[in-house]
Amino acid sequence: MRFSLAAAAPLVFLGGVSVVFAAGWGAWLWLRRLRDPVERERKRRIAVNTRGRMGEAVITDMREDVAYYTYEIRGVAYAASQDLSSLRERLPGDSSAVIGHAALKYNPRNPANSIVLCENWSGLRLAPEALFARTSKGEEPAQ
Repeated sequence: MRFSLAAAAPLVFLGGVSVVFAAGWGAWLWLRRLRDPVERERKRRIAVNTRGRMGEAVITDMREDVAYYTYEIRGVAYAASQDLSSLRERLPGDSSAVIGHAALKYNPRNPANSIVLCENWSGLRLAPEALFARTSKGEEPAQ
């Protein structure tokens, strides 16, 4: 039995088309995933909240909806920040009220991946004055 190049041509063509289609589909999925950084950050926060472990943190500064905090896990000190601009409604009017001790959640496989606030959970320990200020405006206090 002899190999015929003419008989194999349609298979080679279909294989080439399949490879081009798969590469285009993969590129589309990759670009779509990178497109919306706000949604990626929301998914990261929810994943850390769902699977994360609890720890203690100290929020050292709060500037322009970014919380800067430090914490220690298994003897390793971490300094991190979290952009809270999409969670602004969960923060008190006076951003200095969040400075101090807080709870955090972190990814056990990557302790540098941590949060102090997300859509479904808050590690902020607000002073009673900050809670009163929020509820007096008719807003719900952070959980």
